[in-house]
Amino acid sequence: MPPLLPEFSNSVKLKYVKLGYQYLVNHIITLTLIPIMVGISVEVLRLGPDEILNLWRSLQFDLVQILCSAILIIFIATVYFMSKPRTIYLVEYACFKPPVTCRVPFATFMEHSRLNLKNNPKSVQFQMRILERSGLGEETSLPPAIHYIPPKPTMEAARGEAELVIFSAMDSLFKKTGLKPKDIDILIVNCSLFSPTPSLSAMVINKYKLRSNIKSFNLSGMGCSAGLISIDLARDLLQVHPNSNAVVVSTEIITPNYYQGNERAMLLPNCLFRMGGAAILLSNRRSERRRAKYRLVHVVRTHKGADDKAFRCVFEEEDKEGKVGINLSKDLMAIAGEALKSNITTIGPLVLPASEQLLFLVTLIGRKIFNPKWKPYIPDFKQAFEHFCIHAGGRAVIDELQKNLQLSAEHVEASRMTLHRFGNTSSSSLWYELNYIESKGRMKKGDRVWQIAFGSGFKCNSAVWKCNRSIKTLADGPWADCIDRYPVHIPEIVKL
Repeated sequence: MPPLLPEFSNSVKLKYVKLGYQYLVNHIITLTLIPIMVGISVEVLRLGPDEILNLWRSLQFDLVQILCSAILIIFIATVYFMSKPRTIYLVEYACFKPPVTCRVPFATFMEHSRLNLKNNPKSVQFQMRILERSGLGEETSLPPAIHYIPPKPTMEAARGEAELVIFSAMDSLFKKTGLKPKDIDILIVNCSLFSPTPSLSAMVINKYKLRSNIKSFNLSGMGCSAGLISIDLARDLLQVHPNSNAVVVSTEIITPNYYQGNERAMLLPNCLFRMGGAAILLSNRRSERRRAKYRLVHVVRTHKGADDKAFRCVFEEEDKEGKVGINLSKDLMAIAGEALKSNITTIGPLVLPASEQLLFLVTLIGRKIFNPKWKPYIPDFKQAFEHFCIHAGGRAVIDELQKNLQLSAEHVEASRMTLHRFGNTSSSSLWYELNYIESKGRMKKGDRVWQIAFGSGFKCNSAVWKCNRSIKTLADGPWADCIDRYPVHIPEIVKL
């Protein structure tokens, strides 16, 4: 005779057990209060009208007590609303789309490498192997000065690239928002490796004739995570300057930083970094609440610069021939992993549901008290976010974060496709990724976005946004002419 009931262990799907557990823990307060409120309501309904009236009279309120209570409530409410931080809105943003004339297909890049490094074929082969495994596509772009043989990284050419990228992004932002230059109260420009005098922020002020009392800042040397540092700075400034607009410009100027030597660790950035930039409008004005795309929820910054290895893992220096380049250490991924661990430890309690926090705490206590060999519990950040924008620093970075955070292919799709279409655009890559998600029509009201960026120093920074309104499929932007053919399959190795 067959058993009356199936074997429990084979019939119950554990994922449904976990879902039930999550619902119970996340709504424990509600589930506890409901029976109490129902019990109180039943007891009140049992009382007759006379008993309720007698109960009210027994409280014996007088005018003084009522006035004192009202004043206390008003005072507490005033203190609460005055101490509450201002809401910061991301009204709109615009990404620079490089012109077709700047595109660098694989064949062009390798031909230039052979001509520029004709005395060192091993360096050419090294660059070819990196490019084959990089995850970049055929449509990434380099500035005009790098297209020369040999490259001409002059100050004039670098300024020309900065003007092309920054002014194009700013013009697009003004067109999208209807913002007038005189309406900008705060300007922040971040560019890590190109810091001319006058500064890039001064260049923007001169171009658009911004107000003389504008609060301007120029951040340099802070690596690929400088974009989120700029967002954090803008948030702090908007907290103390009411009714203000802040524009953040994130870019990296490639022209003066293209390495022309033979050191392999310094040739690596040549294969990955490409043109890009973004302009972002933030505001604390209540009038912008309806049209704003996102609301800033959290910014968490982690700095590992106290450790010597972390400090030197991305280091600008001269090679043996005196040529300047960016030296990427072999320990880079391990150091990035440690920085990420510290960052998610900080951000976890701010964003994770109670069920995930409790599981993590129980596992941690068990490892400390009972058995250190217990497998550590990795919180499920998919419970906290619908979308992930991981800095497109390289294929290895995306692979490691997908593995460690247990993300699906769709969660890292925006990062992989951004790396494929635009390359590593440094601090602006997060905005190309966000634009990809919007262009696919996936961003809905209430969705939460986690932006994660890494930078020299060594830093790991996070920003959490909440979508303010459902965003329709975009008709313009950097993805407008190619979004229909993405996502594309990216092979492990592209044979050149």
